Amino acid sequence: MKQSIETLCVQAGYTPKNGEPRVAPLYQSTTYKYDTADDAGDLFALLKEGHLYSRISNPTLSIFEDKVAQLEGGIGAVSASSGQAALFLAIVTLCKKGDHIIAFKNLYGGSFVLLNSRLTDFGIDVTFVDQDASDEQIERAIRPTTRLIFGEVLSNPSLRVLDIERFAKLAHRHDLPLFVDNTFPTPVLCRPFDFGADVVTHSSSKYLDGHATSLGGIVVDSGRFDWSSGKFPSLSEPDPNYHDIVFTEQFGAAAFLVKLRAVFLRDLGATMSPFNAFLTNLGAETLALRMERHSNNALRIARFLEQHPKVESVNYPLLSSSSDYALAQKYLPKGGSGVVTFTVKGDFEESKAFIDRLKLITLAVHVSDVRSHVVHPASMTHRQLTDEQKLAAGVLPNAVRLSVGIENADDLIADLTQALEGGAR
Repeated sequence: MKQSIETLCVQAGYTPKNGEPRVAPLYQSTTYKYDTADDAGDLFALLKEGHLYSRISNPTLSIFEDKVAQLEGGIGAVSASSGQAALFLAIVTLCKKGDHIIAFKNLYGGSFVLLNSRLTDFGIDVTFVDQDASDEQIERAIRPTTRLIFGEVLSNPSLRVLDIERFAKLAHRHDLPLFVDNTFPTPVLCRPFDFGADVVTHSSSKYLDGHATSLGGIVVDSGRFDWSSGKFPSLSEPDPNYHDIVFTEQFGAAAFLVKLRAVFLRDLGATMSPFNAFLTNLGAETLALRMERHSNNALRIARFLEQHPKVESVNYPLLSSSSDYALAQKYLPKGGSGVVTFTVKGDFEESKAFIDRLKLITLAVHVSDVRSHVVHPASMTHRQLTDEQKLAAGVLPNAVRLSVGIENADDLIADLTQALEGGAR
């Protein structure tokens, strides 16, 4: 029976049998017991499914992974120790030294540095393109060694809406997968697979957890992309680590996720802890409720800021003034998520002074939980970027990223008002 996203948030991932705990349990164990040597040996050889060691998989992680896979409409998922780890694992599953990827310029600062510096250290080349560029301009960046195209459904902090359907078609014309980060919308507001995306990543530390308690990330596969074309030798050629298994032949549509888990998660060890998976799974039960409140609060506050004389500009996808309003209507019809970016009239220092005057809304290097936070991207999350790279990412010197929580919107507006008007702290 097909279930709504609200029901899946609560029910997906765990169905207790007669007499079992109603709440998904925490399996705080690194190891597992087997009846015979062949039972354990078959797990090592990938001949059957099961838990071998919690660096690779764990029952609590599996519950969380299954829930997110169902929410996104994918065939499966692999969790990781952070959103950064999830993105890195997803990329290196396809890419090796000498390979190339295409990414959009307006990424979260940490993701940009990962792609622009760390991946190049490993010999993986990256070309950054503007999402407003024509198909022809983007296609000119594609090389024989290109393995994927990556973007954020709702970019952090510029809040540009990615035209998923357009870029999925572009990628597929060249037998490439489209990878997207869906952290800000979550599957409650947007399901990228419905528009042709192939792999979704999340920083589950954000809305999926919702309470700023648990670092984590997750990779979800749609199961629809054909990895056997020959363009992805890591999946379609024999793997000497597993006695020359060909992942596409043995695991079919699940080849990408099995390789990610059995090789890269196993070897690199960027594993989510069972306790963090337990807490994040618990938080995800209220995801649909929270995303509705986050979105409603954020739209109201964006409209307030747009009218305030001390505010220069406001960016929120569901404002009619947004350049991406039409795309938001298509991809985010249920809400624009809880992040608002705006510029304070004045310079770099005035935007920081505004932040210092806030009383209820806290300065925290975090985003997307139940409490309202602000950050100054130019001096904080995107500090490592050059001025040119900041502008390309939509990060202006006087910009403030406001993560709107689920508090009463009137209280948040009152705090913004006194800070904008220069009230004493």
